[in-house]
Amino acid sequence: MPADSSILFVNQHYWPDVAATGQHLTDLAEYLAANGFRVRVLCGHSGYRAGERLEAPAREVRRDVEIHRVRVPRFQRAANRHGGRAAGYLAFHAQAGLRLAIAKPPDLVVSLTTPSLIAFSVRTVCAPRGVPYGIWSMDLHPDVEERMGLLPGRRITAPTLHAVSRAAYRGADFVVALGPYMAERVRSRLKETNSVQEIPVWSRADEIWPVGPKENRLRSQLGYGCDDFVVMYSGNAGMAHRFEEVLVAMEHLRNHEDIHFLFVGGGPKRRELEREAAARRLPRFAYRDYFSRDWLALSLSVGDIHLLTLREDMAGLVAPSKLYGIMAAGRPTIMVGPPDSEPGATIREARIGTVLAPTVVPEVSGRVLAEEILRFRDSADVRRETGDRARRVFMCRYEKDIACRQWAALLSERVGD
Repeated sequence: MPADSSILFVNQHYWPDVAATGQHLTDLAEYLAANGFRVRVLCGHSGYRAGERLEAPAREVRRDVEIHRVRVPRFQRAANRHGGRAAGYLAFHAQAGLRLAIAKPPDLVVSLTTPSLIAFSVRTVCAPRGVPYGIWSMDLHPDVEERMGLLPGRRITAPTLHAVSRAAYRGADFVVALGPYMAERVRSRLKETNSVQEIPVWSRADEIWPVGPKENRLRSQLGYGCDDFVVMYSGNAGMAHRFEEVLVAMEHLRNHEDIHFLFVGGGPKRRELEREAAARRLPRFAYRDYFSRDWLALSLSVGDIHLLTLREDMAGLVAPSKLYGIMAAGRPTIMVGPPDSEPGATIREARIGTVLAPTVVPEVSGRVLAEEILRFRDSADVRRETGDRARRVFMCRYEKDIACRQWAALLSERVGD
């Protein structure tokens, strides 16, 4: 790319925020900066966790990336406070748009999709100034909100927001989708001249690797012995995920004293899960807060197998990134969700676990899930072979440098045009 060209990324989350979009953007921005790109990031000052204020300056340079943070309300992710969350989103839209309008224009802007429809604010500022922009489509909005029933006055609001979203995508110089199912949905809203690229998100081999039970000090600190079998769910428990079958499976396995269920992270469904587990008096259930990023190898290796869930109507709208961390840790995955989705297809094609399509009756799917957990528990050879295969596929397809090289090639081409 030309030495004097610059790229600006816009996303509400960035380092030191724990949000997945922020972590992936941090990886990419720092990779690009280390490889000769001039990179700026415009992000928010509030953290992913409810009420969290990041201890970070409004402006700083970290690893050759210039970071600008704008203030957004702390209450935006408080449980069940959709009005507060919307206020935070609008605040970021307004402040990010203003900052874009008054700052020296970069050669290219790349908008992520947090908050919803931020790409439209980017388009509103970039189009009159003749600045090209691309969209890194982490989720498809407002489709996600519509499926979750979060749009007030949906007969009026939904069509308007869909029109806004289409305008943002159609004005983009390029769109990066996370996989083929999302790319198909993106193409349905674009003109033929738009370029849609497929680049998956990733995990990092230097952060996550397999750690055995005997060597994992975190596993022992959490109270699990080498003979315990830990079923783990790590990451956001969000509205796009389903847990009915998981709760049923835990009930079916309550008398297996060696089987433990460990949830790590947060999200709007965490309290619901904790209440349900308490109401059902489920034994050997624990919920822990997020571990810091430098503990990921130990944290993800605590689980002997991992759970991943996705609502059927979310296929192609979201692509949970937690799968790649599980693969990096060399662990099998049991997914409850649509086989025809980014994670479902990866698990099936790479043979790194099992995908259970939900039935109409969660009790039936839950029993099948319990049987599958027992199958993995009862065969250490199957777990080892599946986990080893997951690590190999990860290293070939989903390691950070592989995806970031694809991004570097794309951006070099776009900035060099």
